Amino acid sequence: MNTSTKSAAIVLGVALVATVGAQPASAKGLDVRASGHCSKGSVWKLKAKADDGWIQTELEVDSNKVGQTWSVRLADNGVQQWSGTRRTVAPSGSFSLERRVANRAGTDRITATARTTSTGETCTAVVVFRG
Repeated sequence: MNTSTKSAAIVLGVALVATVGAQPASAKGLDVRASGHCSKGSVWKLKAKADDGWIQTELEVDSNKVGQTWSVRLADNGVQQWSGTRRTVAPSGSFSLERRVANRAGTDRITATARTTSTGETCTAVVVFRG
């Protein structure tokens, strides 16, 4: 084998190893995260993670006020997946919501909205999951 043939063989071998080691977008462990501020200063975080054909979602809202009741809605591509209330708890004055939703073909736009009647504050959180 001449030098250029050996080099080509090495490059091909490295390319094959890199391809075999790559994970598809729907592989367990892939996640997307977003965070932001609500209308009156509270902070939200939303995460979506691939989990065996499902999307594990987690919403956290931190208002720094213990005992607030929030109305929460979780949707996937506009279709409601969960609706209910959550109460902020000590010590941080936050709540969290974890739910699994079906991983549909194509892109999933996960939207969480939360509103507390005590102050009228609203939060809108969005992540786009391509899996």
